[in-house]
Amino acid sequence: MKEIHSTALIDPTAVIGQNVKIGPYSIIEADTIIGDNVTIGSHCQIARYAELRDNVALFQGVVLGTVPQDLKFKGERTRLVIGKGTVIREYAMLNRGTSAHGETTIGENCFLMAYSHVAHDCTVGNNVILANSVNLAGHIEIGDWVTIGGVVPIHQFVKIGAHSMIGGGFRVPQDICPYSLVAGYPIRVVGLNTIGLKRRGFKTETIHLLEKTFKILFFSGFNTSQAVTRIKEDVEAIPEVQLILDFIGKSDRGIIK
Repeated sequence: MKEIHSTALIDPTAVIGQNVKIGPYSIIEADTIIGDNVTIGSHCQIARYAELRDNVALFQGVVLGTVPQDLKFKGERTRLVIGKGTVIREYAMLNRGTSAHGETTIGENCFLMAYSHVAHDCTVGNNVILANSVNLAGHIEIGDWVTIGGVVPIHQFVKIGAHSMIGGGFRVPQDICPYSLVAGYPIRVVGLNTIGLKRRGFKTETIHLLEKTFKILFFSGFNTSQAVTRIKEDVEAIPEVQLILDFIGKSDRGIIK
């Protein structure tokens, strides 16, 4: 069963799943895929090659899959993929990828609030929250369970580690280590995201080892290379600690300290 308003414009090549609701004046372009149990509000645009998986909900004025705001884009066929259960609020805009990566992807059960923007070739993990007017430049990678406060601009190619939390209104020019709580002008790590970790069921022993890791990495006076060496010597190599070390090793822009 589908509930499609009479004013909605849907290209005949669009694939529309079961139990889909499409509101007034929304536009579904060619070569799009809409999964089951998807709700699309009024005045939305789902541009060519976009895919919405099951149980996605779009509110009024959302624009998905439009061409990248990138002067290098030459019209290549690329995609935007929205994962299952993701909610996107009013007037958010998400662009599809370029030839550099091929697609922009949003994970499952994410919550993108009003006026948020995700640019080309971004990869957003599962259970991510972007508050109002968060702006992601191109090629950004965001891990699972990240929360980003309102009106935060993030520089292109930045990586945001899993389970981190960024306070509202702060500019992010470099990578953010997993499990971090960051804020301030200039932005800095203010501690471990302890409350978030407890809410997600992290064991007390794990949190204590992460606190020890953070003390060495951010509050000891060591530079990053020295801190990594000391962590390897002094902290038990549980998977959560190893995730931090691997993240640092793959950082191209350097980490926020």
